[in-house]
Amino acid sequence: MVVKTLKWAGGIDGCLEIIDQRKLPGEYKIIRCASVKQLYDAIKTLAVRGAPAIGVAGGYGAVLSLQGISAKTSLKQSLAILKRDCEYLASSRPTAANLRWAIERIIKCAGKNAGKTIYELRKAVLKEANDICREDIEMCRKIGANGARFIKNGMGILTHCNAGALATAGQGTAVSVLYEAKKRGKKFRVYVDETRPLLQGARLTAWELKRARIDTTVICDNMAAALMRDGKIDMVITGADRIAANGDAANKTGTYGLSVLAKAHGIPFYIAAPSSTFDLKTKTGKDIPIEQRSSDEIRFLWHGLPARENTAKMAVLQIVPDGVDIYNPAFDVTPAQNITAIITERGVIEKPNGHRVKKHFTL
Repeated sequence: MVVKTLKWAGGIDGCLEIIDQRKLPGEYKIIRCASVKQLYDAIKTLAVRGAPAIGVAGGYGAVLSLQGISAKTSLKQSLAILKRDCEYLASSRPTAANLRWAIERIIKCAGKNAGKTIYELRKAVLKEANDICREDIEMCRKIGANGARFIKNGMGILTHCNAGALATAGQGTAVSVLYEAKKRGKKFRVYVDETRPLLQGARLTAWELKRARIDTTVICDNMAAALMRDGKIDMVITGADRIAANGDAANKTGTYGLSVLAKAHGIPFYIAAPSSTFDLKTKTGKDIPIEQRSSDEIRFLWHGLPARENTAKMAVLQIVPDGVDIYNPAFDVTPAQNITAIITERGVIEKPNGHRVKKHFTL
């Protein structure tokens, strides 16, 4: 069962319904975002997360922006408000390329409809947001189909963070590859990094894979090297939040370390991501902006996340002394030379570099 992480409910006066991922796996709850501010907070606090998913959410955020505009407001003023709100949403997660990509696409669409009525503009923006959502669903399926051939029977596969249905409008990116391999009757075991500090692997990926009845084992982030040494890992596959023109890929902190370990142990390392994750204007990974998150995510165990009653005390347990500095980047960058291949909906970029990435997008 592939979960639906977000859905637009209603027409131009509707709202965005999302699974509150802050509460998983203990509680399954749908929240309704009916304003730009609500959606900004949902993205910022990771109620909805994953580069493709927040790109889709950003598209629908533009629909929410236009809901607050009076019919008496001029089109020029309406477009100015839309651009302001879109920039506000884009600032919520600066690393993910998909959010900026979707917002720029919406603004371009709005510009093409600048000569129409407010009602027609709102309809056009909703259509564009729906198109972005539908395209993401199809891209996820194609990514899975293109990557399934890399999975062989009996493999042990390591993944990091969550690149599944909870991170997209469809069935995921890296996890889509697992879903498609399962559909083809392949049997394999997935090792899921817990992914500190917010445990997206332990909480979200394991939850998804269990629902899909895929053999899953959660490990602590510092166990990967020993598993590789012991021959239990045959491939590593992750998603990405932004991929530079030379193939360098930003993903959840810890991904770079896995790529180094995989290279040292002769294990193939794959990235799975849609075309919307590529930022061809960014030359290398050094130019990718890295989001810095609150120190409280590390200072407190499960800070800001709900817990069951029997673990409620753990939810507020302080694990770092006051007065100690904390460094909490949300992402790190894996250099292209550590990546065996990048799997997209267009196909596969083997041994990615600037030339191969450019060729991939000109075919």
